[in-house]
Amino acid sequence: MTTTQEEQPLIPYRSVQNYFATWESRAGYKLVLGGTRHYGYYKAGTRLPFPINPALRRMEDHLYNTLDLPKGSEVLDAGCGVGHVAMYFARKGLRVRAIDLVQNHVPWAERDIKAQGLDSQVSVRVGDYHHLHHISDTSLDGVFTMETFVHANDGRKVLNEFFRVLKPGGTLALYEYWHVSDQEIPSDVPKNILESAKRVNKYGAMPTGELLTKGVLRNWLKEQGFVDVEETDLSENIAPMSFFFYLLGYIPFLIISFFGLQQYFVNTEAGVQGYRGLKRGLWGYASYKAKKPLGDTNTSDTGLRRR
Repeated sequence: MTTTQEEQPLIPYRSVQNYFATWESRAGYKLVLGGTRHYGYYKAGTRLPFPINPALRRMEDHLYNTLDLPKGSEVLDAGCGVGHVAMYFARKGLRVRAIDLVQNHVPWAERDIKAQGLDSQVSVRVGDYHHLHHISDTSLDGVFTMETFVHANDGRKVLNEFFRVLKPGGTLALYEYWHVSDQEIPSDVPKNILESAKRVNKYGAMPTGELLTKGVLRNWLKEQGFVDVEETDLSENIAPMSFFFYLLGYIPFLIISFFGLQQYFVNTEAGVQGYRGLKRGLWGYASYKAKKPLGDTNTSDTGLRRR
């Protein structure tokens, strides 16, 4: 399986690329999470976040088990970052087609894939999950996102594309954030937490994330024709890492807040205010598993599912 770089994405989300290009994002993901871009998984009731790396691998194992596919299955990593999850799954026996919208992630991923001798099992390219034109209808056993669906500009269109490329009986797994609706926010929640949430969605380039109140993604999956939809709340399982981000960012957050620089340090603000919001139940983290019905191969000439 060769690695290649696709042409410019059809929708060049400058806000997404700008977010991942900031020194805060680059340094934070590299130094704190070793280049990965997702939460770790902890046993319920765990308080301390250390060690970090085993928790990251446990979350990847959780996703792998959710997909529940036999070795040799071919899956799409829709928003692969620098390829950590794709390589982990390849070592477990899956064949992975990985795409990412951020152009400078792809050479980094290609280098590491080749260095680990996984280039026969993993392909990576620049790609936009709204437009999977390079992937044939009903060709994949599985599709997954790990905290990347929130960056979509049109979440329903993305789900439609995932449905199209999955084989009948194929599995979709999404690991994403949810938040409560405005009507559910308690009156005693400090205004600055709510303002922070809006800034994080805006400057963290998460337009779909802003729409994902609790239950919305489950309903979208059903609307797109997926069946056997399962939603599992993992908020308690990520709480130790959220607490770690809070501790790490607390002093810097006080400084940037004093100078009104929050929009330039979105990860710091998300780390501190996110933990406060998580403890109040204002947002959470969940896994979603869904199946494409057996026997469903209907696609239109444009690749959209017939209704």
